[in-house]
Parts: sequence; C-alpha cells; structure tokens
Amino acid sequence: SAKCGACGPGYATPLDAMKGKCCPREEIVYLPCIYRNTGIEKPDYLATVDVDPKSPHYCQVIHRLPMLNLKDELHHSGWNACSSCFGDATKRRNRLILPSLISSRIYVVDVGTDLRAPRIHKVVEPVELFWKGNVANPHTSHCLGSGDILISCLGDPSGNGKGGFILLDGETFEVKGNWENGEKVPPLGYDFWYQPRHNVLMSTEWGAPKVLADGFNPADIEKGYYGRRINVWDWSTRTYIQAVDLGKGSIPLEIRFLHNPDAAEGFVGCALSGTVHRFYKTEKGDWAAEKVIEVPSKKVQGWLLPDMPGLITDILISLDDRFLYFSNWLHGDIRQYDISDTRKPKLVGQVFLGGSITKGGPVTVVEDKELQYQPEPFVIKGKRVPGGPQMIQLSLDGKRLYVTSSLYSAWDKQFYPDLVKEGSVMLQIDVDTEKGGLKVNKNFLVDFGKEPDGPVLAHEIRYPGGDCTSDIWV
Repeated sequence: SAKCGACGPGYATPLDAMKGKCCPREEIVYLPCIYRNTGIEKPDYLATVDVDPKSPHYCQVIHRLPMLNLKDELHHSGWNACSSCFGDATKRRNRLILPSLISSRIYVVDVGTDLRAPRIHKVVEPVELFWKGNVANPHTSHCLGSGDILISCLGDPSGNGKGGFILLDGETFEVKGNWENGEKVPPLGYDFWYQPRHNVLMSTEWGAPKVLADGFNPADIEKGYYGRRINVWDWSTRTYIQAVDLGKGSIPLEIRFLHNPDAAEGFVGCALSGTVHRFYKTEKGDWAAEKVIEVPSKKVQGWLLPDMPGLITDILISLDDRFLYFSNWLHGDIRQYDISDTRKPKLVGQVFLGGSITKGGPVTVVEDKELQYQPEPFVIKGKRVPGGPQMIQLSLDGKRLYVTSSLYSAWDKQFYPDLVKEGSVMLQIDVDTEKGGLKVNKNFLVDFGKEPDGPVLAHEIRYPGGDCTSDIWV
C-alpha cells in the first residue's frame, strides 16, 4: 500500500492524494460479490479485478476469496488504517474490513501479504456485536486516527432499527463495545463521516433491517420504518446531540463531508426523494441542511408505483472538492455536478447506463420533466446491460469513474430480476476534469455474469491505496 518514507498510510492532504504523490494509477480494485438471493448456494466472495490497461488481464477477475458462510450479504468495506493515521509510521493499510449486512459477521481480510491474492485474517462472529454492543447489521467502516475501527449499524439483534456503532481494536480486531455514550441513539442507522476539526460525526438512516431484508414495501415509509434524518454526534463526548430532518420518505443514504478537513459542510444523497442536500455548520454552531439538487420523479405505467424516483443510491466528491457525482439507480443515469459554489451545484456531465425506463422495456414514461424521450438500452461489447448504475468510485486523480450495478440483493431481485439472473457489471467512465463531462469507456467491461460459480452481484469498489470514499483527513 502507498507509503511515503517514514509516514504512515495514505496521504498528507487530499490534494497530495490527487496529484499521485507516492501512488501511481490504480492497477487493481476489490469488490465484494454477493450470492444471497440469486438462487446459487455459495458463499459471497471478495473479487480482485485487474484495471491496468497495460496488463494482459485487463478487465478480468484475477482472484476470488470466498467467505466462510452462506448468505452473509457482504456490502460495504473499509480499511484498518487510512489518511487519518498518516502521521503514524507504525500503521499500515494492510487489512480490509468487510462487514456483512445480513449475517452481522465481520471479515477482516489480509491484503498486505499479497495485494493481488487477499486472504482471511480473522472473522468477528455476530454474537460479539450482539453481546458487546446490542447492535446488528453493520454497514459503514471507517478507521480512526487512534488506530481503532468504527462501524455503523442499522439495527439491534432483533431486526429493529437502531443507529448505534461498534468499535473494533485496530490491532486485534476484537470488539471493544459501543462507540457512542449515553442512552440516546437515533431510531435508524446507515452511513457516517466524521470531521474532528469541527468536533462532529454525522450519520444517516436507511431503514429497519427486518423491513428491508426481503424487499421494499412503500407502505413501510408511512409506518416510520425508513429514514429521514441526518444525525449529529459530538465527536469528543460521543453523544447524540441533534437531528436534521430532511422530510418524510427522503431516505438519506451516503453522506460525504468535503475532503478539506477545515470544511464545515458536505452533501447527502436522499434515495427516495431524489434530492441532494448540502449540510453545513450555522453561525450558532449547530447544523442545518438545504436542498441543492432535485431529480424529478417520472410519471410511469407498468411499474410498482405511478411515480418513479431516480433513487439516488451513491454519491461522492472528488478529492479537490470540485465535482460531485451520484447515481440514479432507477432512472439509469450518473451525473456530475460542478460544486465550486456548494450552494448552487451545476450539472456538467450525465450518462445513461441502463435503468428502468429504457425504450422497449415494460415501463412507459407518460410524463417527464427532464427527457424528451426514453433512453436507449445500454449495450457495451455486444452485451445489453441489465439493471442501473449504482455504486461509484472515482480514481484519485479524478479522471476515471468506476461503476457497478447491484444495490442490495433483495432489492435487485425486486426491481431488476434480470440483473439477478445475469449478474452485475463493472463499467468505467472517462471524466473531463477541466470543464466537466462524462463518456463511457467502450473498452472496459467486467461481466460478473460469467463468473465460474454462476452470475453474481458485485457491489462496492475499493483501491488498495485508498480512495475518496474511505480516506478521511483529520
């Protein structure tokens, strides 16, 4: 992993990471591959994919590390150390933390011994989370400057919503207990980001695990089973201090502070309302949010509901804090916004990669505030791609955006049955970093429908040297 002389892991600043100091262009990426809900009774696995255009194995899975159990539902991943530990020469970015969303198991994977052939280092069993933290369904993992690992959770061991956290020891990977202090915790959990210079951690809310486990029922929004708040925590006392309400049915998912550690603002993507909100510190010292982007729903026939949201499922910010990207999983497009003025993002790039409204499909669009006509199906290298763009990851230099198409196996099965039958894909988009603009790289396709044990659902993308959704500067 990237090291500069006597420094610790990662980079001194976001701009150092972007300029490629100590770290060349990404050559391999890691992706969790999920078999739950596909009908194939195999463990999920971590795939290593070659993304070096000079390599004879370009766009190929070069290694597969199977997990030890069935139906874990690997989802997001994080590191044992990142740029938050940059000043500590004793730390190395050599373990990938893989929480399982459904089984509540946490796999610790050794990527330091052989970058191209990871191996399992340790398994944290679900009972450890249940007994020591009364939490379950771990989601986002971030390393801390202290060397410990902080993981947000969606619920309690019974499947009810609960926005708590679990702390792992960064050396032994033992569960230390909860991160949070006090009785007060949000009713739901999901993603988080922290910003020590402003003494804050922000977390978001997806839904109650027992409700979302097997699919999406719109009636559950009315019952309060899905999220609507950004939750604000005092970083030093680890206490829950404020909720910023983004509205019923908004479902705020990925949250990203600007990378500049002095910045007191960032963005959150709301899945169901199709909005992006800018959150910021007020003059009083508390936190507020304002809607800065809205993707209008489309009136449709032949779908679950008469109004189809874009479903903003992933969002990220380039390391220079200039561009914001997000995916509309249902409409099928990825967007790039210039956020030089954070209050007025400007759409500068857009590309369609499938989705639910393509021409010739079961859905007819009857009213559309944005498009004149339904987009063509997305075909690359002769393959018509099922599903829509979902997880995104940007190269450190900001010039390549990688995309996968699986959201979460139960929802994939409900909204894109062909995706579950055919497997997901990974694509790459070339980015114009001067004026803005997105263009599909027609030579890049990783087809997870052709895996040895059958089609699989590949999810979040990580680079061995760190990336703009896992590294935090303190």
